[in-house]
Amino acid sequence: MYKRILLKLSGEQLQGEQNGGFDTDRAKWIAHEVKTAVQAGTQVVIMVGGGNYARGAQLANDAIQRITGDYVGMLATMMNALTLEDVFNHQGLDTRALTNVKSDQVLDQFTHRRAMSHLAKNRVVIVAGGIGRPFLTTDTAAVSLALELDCDAVIKTTKVDGVYSADPAKDPGATKYDTLSYDEVLQNPAIAVMDKAAIGLAMEQNKPVIVCDLLAAGNVARAAAGEAVGTIIS
Repeated sequence: MYKRILLKLSGEQLQGEQNGGFDTDRAKWIAHEVKTAVQAGTQVVIMVGGGNYARGAQLANDAIQRITGDYVGMLATMMNALTLEDVFNHQGLDTRALTNVKSDQVLDQFTHRRAMSHLAKNRVVIVAGGIGRPFLTTDTAAVSLALELDCDAVIKTTKVDGVYSADPAKDPGATKYDTLSYDEVLQNPAIAVMDKAAIGLAMEQNKPVIVCDLLAAGNVARAAAGEAVGTIIS
């Protein structure tokens, strides 16, 4: 069993079956999955994305700077962290949300000491704002946060049950990998489950990344328990 995990949730997952925004029912379901892992003895840190509201790279155009778009994306992650914190606490899962973007009126500022204090009290810690700087994705921020908070593994949740040789929704012949090396992921352009900067950082610090299906009941707890779930990149 892992003592502490970093769970990466995308904004797309938080919109549920809607076209955008925040799906409270989906968030309640995620709370139940996380609570199972916490009750089994694993501390959980969550890095949230913001794509259900805004994606920086997609906002950028000849009139909007990429930097501006990325900051809007960071604000979107803060919206998710705020609402996810409320839902988790409502579901009986003691949770605190922090942000890497200074916004004291809305969320507490992330500091290493504050996050570790919450974890010592067995609270779930949700972190918004990515890494707080433009041009870096929340995937890279997730790996960085996992290193800073001494998480044993990064669990990247997706819509499929692991990493495939091609998009299984488009290629019925795609095959699933049970394990991959960091080098294999970095060198294969067809594997885009996380951006290459995130995988490179994980490789540099030897931090395992587990890619699994969020919506398979029990997957988060099983991965936290060290069971073979999805694809392990190490």
